[in-house]
Amino acid sequence: MKCPVTGASALDGARIVLDPLVQDLAAESALLRDAGPLAAVELPGGVPVWAVTHHAEARALLTDPRLVKDIAHWDAFTRGEIPADWALIGLANPGRSMLTVDGTDHRRLRALVAQALTPRRVERMRERIEELTAGLLDRVAKAAQDAEVIDLKAEFAYPLPMYVVQELMGIDEAHLPRLKVLFEKFFSTQTPPEEVLATLGELAEMMGGTVAARRAEPGDDLTSALITASEDGDHLTDAEIQSTLQLMIAAGHETTISLIVNAVVNLLTHPDQLALVLAGKVAWEAVVEETLRHSTPTSHVLIRFATEDVPVGDKVIAKGEALIVSYAAIGGDETQHGPTAGSFDITREPIRHIAFGHGPHVCPGAALSRLEASVALPALFARFPGLALAVPASELRNKPVVTQNDLYELPVRVAG
Repeated sequence: MKCPVTGASALDGARIVLDPLVQDLAAESALLRDAGPLAAVELPGGVPVWAVTHHAEARALLTDPRLVKDIAHWDAFTRGEIPADWALIGLANPGRSMLTVDGTDHRRLRALVAQALTPRRVERMRERIEELTAGLLDRVAKAAQDAEVIDLKAEFAYPLPMYVVQELMGIDEAHLPRLKVLFEKFFSTQTPPEEVLATLGELAEMMGGTVAARRAEPGDDLTSALITASEDGDHLTDAEIQSTLQLMIAAGHETTISLIVNAVVNLLTHPDQLALVLAGKVAWEAVVEETLRHSTPTSHVLIRFATEDVPVGDKVIAKGEALIVSYAAIGGDETQHGPTAGSFDITREPIRHIAFGHGPHVCPGAALSRLEASVALPALFARFPGLALAVPASELRNKPVVTQNDLYELPVRVAG
């Protein structure tokens, strides 16, 4: 499907076409960085946008009030040039939540969510995450008894964050198999147009059902907390809660899956660094942070829109144009991280990155994702010190998701 986007713009020149199959994210990220801090790109479906690809410029643009999240400021959308069944429409226009509003509205929604997702609530999840991790490692051990090669993503990296987010949000566990299918369609560039709207509709229905269930029978979960959260008597509407739930489930499990998977791949392909962390010479925190920088779980974040012309270097994001944030490219910016930016190095000091965003829209679930990875990774390698990739790293297959740095599967052997 090609979107016939019209109107004169610098975007009408040569663009870097993002590969919808994400066959070589590292090479694509290098190409984006080489194009300068602001690159003209084409999203799957033929949609032209700008991409910020360097660290300093990204930090500046992520706090620039001239760039907003309200899709009504995207001229191509308001002209009807972005089809309702565009594969990425759910990411560009996911409904009213703290992700899609700015200014006073954003501060209101974020404050209400912050009341529900408190540091204390996140830390209270630690013991449960440890229990879930131990149970899933038993599952890995059992699977390894029946097969020489197992899929560590399916057996461990996927279910852990999904169980965590299910319990945190108060979602019926029976919904998990269907949610897996729906979110795969939600993120994929390969979802047929006729399934896009149906997927969004079913997700909205499932989120609405969860809100109704928790309103009728509140529990010690985030959905119930969102329902009761208030600021000066102001409450979230059911539609805002539904959109917030969908946002937090989508970001909460996908980001952590990729973080765990990418950390495992990095350690297994850098045995010298694995030895350092297993010997206690480098903290597991460094593994998590360097993975977030080097192999950021979120490759591109969609979308911000210019309310007036925004100069970036020798280029301009014109009023009404769209911007994505290319975190995969940003993580390898040598200006920020030095000449070894392309290397995975847990001894790097300091490890600084913006993998969870920056500014008002920084990811509210960052602490939870870090907590899950910091529990899962040391437990995994303590239980299976002989863990090894079952195929060369070059044969690992990326999923066709331009927003996530994710694999179809992670085939491993649990004993060396």
